[in-house]
Amino acid sequence: MSDIKINRQQIVCVATFVANQGKTDQLVEALASLIPDTRREEGCIRYELNVSRDNDHKVTFVEKFVNLAAFEAHCNKQSIQDYFHQVMPELVASSHVETYHEVIA
Repeated sequence: MSDIKINRQQIVCVATFVANQGKTDQLVEALASLIPDTRREEGCIRYELNVSRDNDHKVTFVEKFVNLAAFEAHCNKQSIQDYFHQVMPELVASSHVETYHEVIA
């Protein structure tokens, strides 16, 4: 019998953004500004910003929330909505956001 389980309660989000030419520093600053408040949100387990080793125009958030309700509350916060609708169009050439369930092995 396998000891592998899938945690279907928690939500892991991987959100990747590729900066427009010359906008990487601004993108990193804009995304980093979201970190302190998000880490204080109820249900936030992890909220980590990373810059790609292979492409310094690519930044990725790795996020983990206790459940879908906490993740959705995060996504609906005004600061997150402002980022996606006000900031992102000027700074981001492409993006990809995907959610997962963690495999516990």
